[in-house]
Amino acid sequence: MIKVTLKDGSVKEYNKGVTIKNVAESISEGLARVALAGEVNGEVKDLGYQLEEDCSLNLLTFEDEGGRHAYRHTSSHIMAQAVKRLYPDAKLAIGPSIENGFYYDFDVEKPFSVEDLENIENEMKKIIKEDYKLERFTLPRDEAIKYMEERQEPYKVELIRDLPEGETISFYRQGDFVDLCAGPHVESTGKIKAFKLLSVAGAYWRGNEKNKMLQRIYGTSFNKKSELDAYLTRLEEAKKRDHRKLGKELDLFDILEEGPGFPFFMPKGMVLRNILEEYWREEHKKAGYQEIRTPIILNEELWHRSGHWDHYKENMYFTKIDEGDFAIKPMNCPGGMLVYKRKLHSYRDLPQRLAELGLVHRHELSGALHGLMRVRCFTQDDAHIFMTPEMIKDEVLGVINLIDSFYKVFGFKYHIELSTRPENSMGSDEQWEEATDALKNALEAKGLSYKINEGDGAFYGPKIDFHLEDSIGRTWQCGTIQLDFQMPERFDLTYIGADGERHRPVMIHRVVFGSIERFIAILTEHYAGAFPVWLSPVQVKILPLVDKHHGYAEEVKKQLEKEGIRVEVDLRNEKIGYKIREAQLAKIPYMLVIGDKETETKTLAVRSRKDGDLGSMSVDDFVAKIISEIKNKEN
Repeated sequence: MIKVTLKDGSVKEYNKGVTIKNVAESISEGLARVALAGEVNGEVKDLGYQLEEDCSLNLLTFEDEGGRHAYRHTSSHIMAQAVKRLYPDAKLAIGPSIENGFYYDFDVEKPFSVEDLENIENEMKKIIKEDYKLERFTLPRDEAIKYMEERQEPYKVELIRDLPEGETISFYRQGDFVDLCAGPHVESTGKIKAFKLLSVAGAYWRGNEKNKMLQRIYGTSFNKKSELDAYLTRLEEAKKRDHRKLGKELDLFDILEEGPGFPFFMPKGMVLRNILEEYWREEHKKAGYQEIRTPIILNEELWHRSGHWDHYKENMYFTKIDEGDFAIKPMNCPGGMLVYKRKLHSYRDLPQRLAELGLVHRHELSGALHGLMRVRCFTQDDAHIFMTPEMIKDEVLGVINLIDSFYKVFGFKYHIELSTRPENSMGSDEQWEEATDALKNALEAKGLSYKINEGDGAFYGPKIDFHLEDSIGRTWQCGTIQLDFQMPERFDLTYIGADGERHRPVMIHRVVFGSIERFIAILTEHYAGAFPVWLSPVQVKILPLVDKHHGYAEEVKKQLEKEGIRVEVDLRNEKIGYKIREAQLAKIPYMLVIGDKETETKTLAVRSRKDGDLGSMSVDDFVAKIISEIKNKEN
């Protein structure tokens, strides 16, 4: 007999070899019906997995991340089976589940069309109706290679060859379709209730631009049609909010073919950008930060010293100056180190908080570029905090509070992830354990819940990541707090302690916005281009009815400008309805209509983008209203 500890803490006894499905059935028929997979000692397994020893077991449904993973992973296999039926010469690459869906990469003679996707969907429906059981089997490595060679799947052969000698290779069979796969999967193809193929794109094999371009089909699947419909509606809403489209329409920013991945900001976009930077400077000054600026180009030796050469050089740009080798900085931190190192510091000088709006350049693949979300040059709102080990908790809490105050201003909710040591990292186990525990202690002291993201830390230290939730439920990783014991050592940074001896400081790397460009993209989509008054490049549009009202319109404009309000006057000889529609399309927060009555009484007919017609107001009353909204940063 073995003991199985369930999620609620209860312990049940079963015969050795009992399957996860058997356990679900022993608890309730309803649970067995909705269970998709099981988490055994933290590892997700198929329902058919046999339990051979005492363990903890969490039965997973579609409500659980592991259950969704198995469900969508199976969906990708169904899609691959459909493609192979319709296009027998297609070669299979990889097909994982991803957040909100799945994809599969195929090597085919010609790109897939919209009509092709419809045909694949129809074939998938047949496979689901045929309800094939997903059966796992294993082969020794050499037999697995031979098996995939016989099936003429060169990409699978390459994947297997990269696995260690002596490895046992797992496969899944559904009907006449077999795929190399570690799993897990749901029991049968008939378990998939609702799905949709969304798009097709090019993708280099293994993400390397030197390899062949494959065709990647994206799809999504849900346990209920109503959930799928709601998700598709959100996608349509997201298309309307696409910052690339709105950036052009509102004349904020653009990416031109002369500079792929290098954004251009137009005058109105610069207004928005400058407001964000001014707010950032104000809040950082209040929080005890000093602003610095470091060079964009620094010599190659510095990047060897920092560790970026070994861990990041594939993403860097290089140049020669006076026969010397230089790099264009991909990160601001080495420059911050040099600023700290210029002087001798006492423990009384610490913490030292150095903030920088630093322009960085990173070599991104052309296929990965996406508007302002993924660019090749961007401004990080960096800061580097140098401190004694005793200050770690208070400084981390200070950064958490600062980031929280920023996100509240924009109306963002967020969740937190703690990312731990990656494989390709610097430093000792003891340093990593101390740094990770310090971040955990700060989060727990603040009473914040968080998720562990194993192995996703920076190469020099663990980090806390803040994931914002926008107005349509999407999440974006923005703020981060990284604790670093490595770089102070590599740069031989010191301070004089109370004992008169030299000691090594600890440092925090952190950003709030993440990058100014990406944050502007997120804000544009979050607000659908209808920025709150304090952020709007143009806050007020004055709309005189005819020429004789232009004089009063100009008077009002001067009065508003005197109060620091951003205002434009539409003097075009157009009908007022047309002018109002144009201002609405430009997403101007307030429109002031001026006709005979307003000119005579020195009043304004006020229209709000949000609340519609607000009636007649005096100029002073309107100014007081809008200044209050700006001052309070109302959303």
